[in-house]
Amino acid sequence: MHFVIARETLVVPLSLASTIAERRHTLAILSNVLLRVEGHQCTLIATDSEVELVSRLSLKKPAVKAGGITVSAKKLIAICRALPAGCEIDFYLEEKQLVVRSGRSRFSLATLPATDFPSVENPSEQPAVTLQQSEVKQMIEQTRFAMAQQDFRHYLNGMLWEIDAEHLRLVATDGHRLAMATRPMAIEIEQKKQIIIPYKAVTELSKLLSDAEGESLSLCFDDRSCCFTTTSFTFSSKLVDAQFPDYQQVIPRALNHTITVSSSDLQQTLSRVSILANEKYRRVCLLLAEGTLTVTANNPEQEQAEETLAVNYQGDPLEIGFNATYLLDVLAVLQSPTIRFSLSAADSSVLLEEEPEGDSV
Repeated sequence: MHFVIARETLVVPLSLASTIAERRHTLAILSNVLLRVEGHQCTLIATDSEVELVSRLSLKKPAVKAGGITVSAKKLIAICRALPAGCEIDFYLEEKQLVVRSGRSRFSLATLPATDFPSVENPSEQPAVTLQQSEVKQMIEQTRFAMAQQDFRHYLNGMLWEIDAEHLRLVATDGHRLAMATRPMAIEIEQKKQIIIPYKAVTELSKLLSDAEGESLSLCFDDRSCCFTTTSFTFSSKLVDAQFPDYQQVIPRALNHTITVSSSDLQQTLSRVSILANEKYRRVCLLLAEGTLTVTANNPEQEQAEETLAVNYQGDPLEIGFNATYLLDVLAVLQSPTIRFSLSAADSSVLLEEEPEGDSV
């Protein structure tokens, strides 16, 4: 194997691959990244046996010699980042080591055979659905903060993707809060499907997706795995084998109190007041009166914070307690300048939505 590649072509895909490669796995090869070259294409593959990223990179010049090898992802990305911007990097095998050369720099790295590198099983002969990258990325960002990470209820350690002919809906919950984003989409699918994509896969997929309008994403899946494909990468993941809770039962109904408030004003108020909230529980109290919202917090040291802001509310006074972090997480992903609170009573669940009418979060 022998090829030359521009540093800038390699660094970003290699950085993404290095976050997937498992550094502390008992199987040493999983901490490596697979490099495979042929003609004008270099393929970069990383996996932790649960998720797999295949990046396709273009070479300005065809490979001198085709082939493949695996090498430490951590060491290779460190070397490439340390090399000067704009340089070209020469890769070739010398006995059982991978030589990396650029200018006056030369590195020799230990390798493992490409034939020993494992792969994630992709969905078998399933039709693909086409989605828009920018929309999917935005939906993931609006919901992933509510995913659990290490809950014993393993079906919470991921995100529900619900797909039908007219909508894509993403739902995440950690048992304390639930986030949902829905977009109308024309999707060629015969019947509604639900899959649960694991936490790590959702996080890595969000990094890969483009913000640019008009770039498509192909998704295929079966009962065990899913696969996302674009012109530059293929990302595969095993699915969480479980039944997601009935999220519709959690969404509060019969809401007779509604508050509309500036998202940025509330975000800044909460950030200031929560400085003096209890460090463990982060509790803040929202006191509602006609036209005003007073946010207060205190802690065991008898310290207090209070701030009042104008809101659109008409009704009886209400006092509601919140974890400030939960509210700030929602406010950080909203696209609308105003937010709507809806609830039935002071001790009931609260529905937070973008205002005007839009995608609920």
